[in-house]
Amino acid sequence: MGQYIPLKYYFDKDLAERLATLISINYKSFPNKIFIDNVSKRVENKELKARVLVIAEELHKALPKEFDKALLVLLSVLGPVNQTEKGMFTNGYFLMPIARYVELYGSSHVSLSLEALYEITQRHTSEYAIRPFIVNNTNECLKYFDIWRKDNNSHVRRLVSEGTRPRLPWASKIDYINGDINQNLVLLDSLKNDSSNYVRKSVGNHLNDLSKEEPEIVLSWLLERRTTTSPIVIKRGLRTLVKKEYPGALEMIREI
Repeated sequence: MGQYIPLKYYFDKDLAERLATLISINYKSFPNKIFIDNVSKRVENKELKARVLVIAEELHKALPKEFDKALLVLLSVLGPVNQTEKGMFTNGYFLMPIARYVELYGSSHVSLSLEALYEITQRHTSEYAIRPFIVNNTNECLKYFDIWRKDNNSHVRRLVSEGTRPRLPWASKIDYINGDINQNLVLLDSLKNDSSNYVRKSVGNHLNDLSKEEPEIVLSWLLERRTTTSPIVIKRGLRTLVKKEYPGALEMIREI
């Protein structure tokens, strides 16, 4: 077994070279050497998030200033859709700076950005990059979520749940959609018995987040839907309440 290498070390000169090679195929004027040199110098002694930010910022410097033109270049390097539900952070790690780029520079181009994140999440993940759009462009996001929750791709359906999680790990906390927990629950309702275990786990984790603020609402919501909700969703959704011995939580787990 090979030696474990922390993920942050993949965001270095080698990745800069990989991205430069891919980008320059379709964007001949990409300044490969300047980009690679700048990334190499700036990532030194930085942690993962800071390294990803550096690469996103250097992409911004090197690509066309018009967001739509730059985005077209970046989308050309995404590669094939991940046909499995694994490898989003291993095989698809190199797309993390591209998702960060959209997050940083796409705020004035909401539709273009959301469509780009739709493509990225099928190969890597957009669960972090989409969060500022959820906060600042809620209604526009909801229009996309209504379509995405029925998408054939499980990664897209999962994004509807995972991206809107109030307490997504390694991400800043966000409020309920439009400040109303019921808005979150409406999205989860159509995913609570999803065909993909990958999606169902996300729904359970999302419910667990909600239960930390509104335990009674979550418990009642699951109680009403317990016969049409996947057991893994119930178990994950109630795990914090079970640990706290919240009335009714353990009983519901025992019944499934």
